[in-house]
Amino acid sequence: MTVVLITGDDPTLVAQSLRTTVAELLGDGDRSLMVEEVAEEHYKGDGSNDADLTPLVNAAQTPPFLTERRIVIGRNLAMFTKGEQVKGLVQWFESPLESTDLVLVWEKGSSSTRLGAIPKALKEALKGAGAQEINAAPSGKARKGLLADKLAESEVKLDAGARQLLANVLGDDVGRADRILATLASTFGPGAKLDSNEIQPFLGEKSDVPPWELTDAIDSGDIPTALEKLGRMTRGGERHPLQLMATLQRHYQSALALDGASVSNEKEAAAILGMKGSTFPAKKAMNLSRNLGSPGVAAAVHLLADADIDLRGGTAVPAEAVMEVLVARLSRLSSRR
Repeated sequence: MTVVLITGDDPTLVAQSLRTTVAELLGDGDRSLMVEEVAEEHYKGDGSNDADLTPLVNAAQTPPFLTERRIVIGRNLAMFTKGEQVKGLVQWFESPLESTDLVLVWEKGSSSTRLGAIPKALKEALKGAGAQEINAAPSGKARKGLLADKLAESEVKLDAGARQLLANVLGDDVGRADRILATLASTFGPGAKLDSNEIQPFLGEKSDVPPWELTDAIDSGDIPTALEKLGRMTRGGERHPLQLMATLQRHYQSALALDGASVSNEKEAAAILGMKGSTFPAKKAMNLSRNLGSPGVAAAVHLLADADIDLRGGTAVPAEAVMEVLVARLSRLSSRR
């Protein structure tokens, strides 16, 4: 029995990881006989609002027919964030069917607003079963590492300039890499060595970037870069202005919470902010608070409040223009310090 847990909040990367995992488990087997996929529509089969994991448990308990093994895929499992909801699946692990390879995908359903945490009981059951955990959509350096892996596996080879160009265009949208690389291989042939000029026509529009790239640019007072990151998030990432406003409000609320506080290091800052895990975000908030000073933090809060009112109908100026002005003014505050 093989158990795999795939997690991630990027649907494209999750789907790519799932395809790879199932292909490895399937080998030369017949997919039509070996694979059964259970998803949101099965959990709500009676049309009710209450989702039930019973269809997945039943599939995992079903013996194979005309094959030695079955691969059962459980999709959209982030719909089940309470221990009571996953009780049946946890119990299955107490006496699993050894002929079942189980692939669980911790991803949102259509009615989910966020990717919640895996219930403790299920996490313990997965650990006891020796489950392989795959983070399909890592962040930060790991995200760049994922792109590096895709480039290493590609049928075409990109020189340093082309690799950097691809990374710049994709930003946080690493999921597009497979399609682009496949198109390049189809166009130029396997084994082709390509430079930035050759791949440029195949890249399309620049994609989304993570929020910290925008806030880092603002904090450094780099207005052109901050506006470029804002544009990529609104157009490439299709982020609503109110989403971006919420990001900026959280960023400056942390600086405000530390304004005037007696903190000497990032651990103390993290304690005040109630942050757990990495203290790096607390360090950024501490530096921002110190760099702006009380007058600067107050000015930033006023700029955010005015822009928030404008976004909610306080002006006839387009929302995109409101955000551009806000980002430029916030960046200017940092550049004056």
